[in-house]
Amino acid sequence: MTLLHLEPLPPRTTKGEILRLLCTAGGLRREQVGRIDLQGATVVIEVPDGSEARVVKALDGTGFKERRLRAWCTGSSASPADANDHFQRLARLLHLESQAEAQQILENAGSAAERTGDCLVGLVVVEETSGLGGRFILTLARRNRTLQLPWNRLEPGAPILLSAMGAKTGEGWRGVVCECNRMELRVALNEPPGDEERPASYRLDLSTDETARQRQIATLERVRTATRDRLAELRRILLGETAPAFKPETPLLPLDGSLNTSQQDAIRFALSASDVAILHGPPGTGKTTAVIELIRQAVRRGQKVLACAPSNLAVDNLLERLLASGEHAVRLGHPARVLPALREHTLDLMVEDHDDTRQARKLAKKAFGLFRQAGKWTRGKPEPGLRQQLRQEGRALLDDSRRLESLAVDRILNGATVLCATLTGLDSEILGQRQFDLVVIDEAAQCTEPVCWLPLVRSGCLVLAGDHCQLPPTILSQEAAAEGFGISLMERLVGRCGPLVTRRLNVQYRMHEAIMDFSSQQFYDADLEAHASVRSHLLCELPGVTANPLTQSPVQFIDTAGAGYDEQPEPTGKSRLNHQEAALVARQVQALLAAGVAAEAIAVIAPYAAQVRLLREMLPIAGLEIDSVDGFQGREKEVVVLSLVRSNAAGEVGFLADVRRMNVAMTRARRKLLVIGDSATLSCHPFYQSMVAYFESIGAYRSVWEEAS
Repeated sequence: MTLLHLEPLPPRTTKGEILRLLCTAGGLRREQVGRIDLQGATVVIEVPDGSEARVVKALDGTGFKERRLRAWCTGSSASPADANDHFQRLARLLHLESQAEAQQILENAGSAAERTGDCLVGLVVVEETSGLGGRFILTLARRNRTLQLPWNRLEPGAPILLSAMGAKTGEGWRGVVCECNRMELRVALNEPPGDEERPASYRLDLSTDETARQRQIATLERVRTATRDRLAELRRILLGETAPAFKPETPLLPLDGSLNTSQQDAIRFALSASDVAILHGPPGTGKTTAVIELIRQAVRRGQKVLACAPSNLAVDNLLERLLASGEHAVRLGHPARVLPALREHTLDLMVEDHDDTRQARKLAKKAFGLFRQAGKWTRGKPEPGLRQQLRQEGRALLDDSRRLESLAVDRILNGATVLCATLTGLDSEILGQRQFDLVVIDEAAQCTEPVCWLPLVRSGCLVLAGDHCQLPPTILSQEAAAEGFGISLMERLVGRCGPLVTRRLNVQYRMHEAIMDFSSQQFYDADLEAHASVRSHLLCELPGVTANPLTQSPVQFIDTAGAGYDEQPEPTGKSRLNHQEAALVARQVQALLAAGVAAEAIAVIAPYAAQVRLLREMLPIAGLEIDSVDGFQGREKEVVVLSLVRSNAAGEVGFLADVRRMNVAMTRARRKLLVIGDSATLSCHPFYQSMVAYFESIGAYRSVWEEAS
């Protein structure tokens, strides 16, 4: 027998009600149903092997007593061996990654926790408000309000744990980051600290998202056991057992007149896919523009579209572009994880403002009034059955209230042409049994494979958009990484199917061609072409910028070899820094500012967190952004100063050996790329040897001795 799981169950659900549900909605006969084990809000049921995919498909998202059920199976032996091996391996690696995340949080709980960027300590509450669909918003800052918050990774949408200073690890209040700046940070909590619990100061830790992991585990099991349905077909195609199918391409009438030929070709190809297509977008090639056009074209064809991405910021970018194009898009997920300007388009706030919800609130208010009336103690003996009658009336009103709220959700979702959500924000309790003709996953190369299967259970056709030659998924577990957990679904399919399912965009609109060419040669078969609008643009052409050798050249490499600019390990951490190189970076930034380049136009990037912290201390300049490579993924600046840090006699480059990081770092610059590093150390790696040779070939190479003279 296979174990079927259903949740969340309403209170006082009986086994008889579960049995009727399995027979009426699940299509089973009474004699096919085995043991029914009620476990609070969850029930585990034995169902026959071979029936699990059909039963899960029938029950997942179905309504039961005004709730939508989530359904999945475990313990089946009915699926093919290769699917067993693949999905069980992914589940095991997901568990290893979860353990590594928990271990990192435990290690970061010490006094030096702030240096990792995953924690802030000594915070006080400076403001409390309510909003965002009934959540509680706390604004946190230093006790001395003139002090800035230290550098951190606590970005909007990040799950956090707020706790009292000195509390035991794991104790506190869970929530998400709403907004943050250098002086303060806002978090949204479902439950605020009570008055009696208020500590003198708080700490804020980046937390794991256990709900997301459980959804992935359940989905992997559902995919593994799927038989004779669309999900099983997609599984066979994405595992390489069956070839993907394509319809004949049809003429494309672009809705966006600015699309170039490669964008139009990629969109036309994706629209012809019956199963899966990949839109490969190298840096600056207008990938998001092509994705938006693809979604709009699908909507014009009457298709229902689900647009996803691994991060909240990437989803918000899609939502903003869709709304600007006139599409009726709705954002799923916690409102605190959405940019403030877009929150009115979240399902939570749209439901709060719906007429059905207003009526539901009135009914709920009456219901609780009846409950209070039934519970009152009176001197006189109440009429027989009066209290029971009041409670029954109250429960009926609450049922009506929940029905109206559910109706409001359905009306909003049914009225949308596009739903936008993070991959882990897809919840069967909200979406019900909705299926989508097209699922688009943007930035698909930045997430692990298990999370990509979450929307696939609702998909007719899948389009993956991204660039597997830029940053891969971040993996903490070395064991999981060694077994390939960092290989995204997109990268795996490109490696397996290549041109059969992939179209690459090749016109880029960001970089001077000298900045672009090295990346094009190393990662994109020398296929990229700089658009005429950016091909030769320079810093000195910006208003107010002085023309000098620094601003008149697009690329410059300053070689510190032989100058004694040795790297050092961080005294209180595992990162690395280079003081002399940081001082050189500071001088170059000051020279750019002196030439009239605005601080807001400059990015300083370093691959090591310790170097980022050091540079921030040395360059406390308003508007100047200093961050890690990861922090600048998907972004651009007029000028990028890149500090490579590594300088040692052994020629060790550490995790710079993942050259995709350098592809990201070097392609953030529009008009000027200034790289500082030790060629003697770097050239021990073939990629950096080629990089130095490229800089020499275009006349961009300078020694630090020349800079000092």
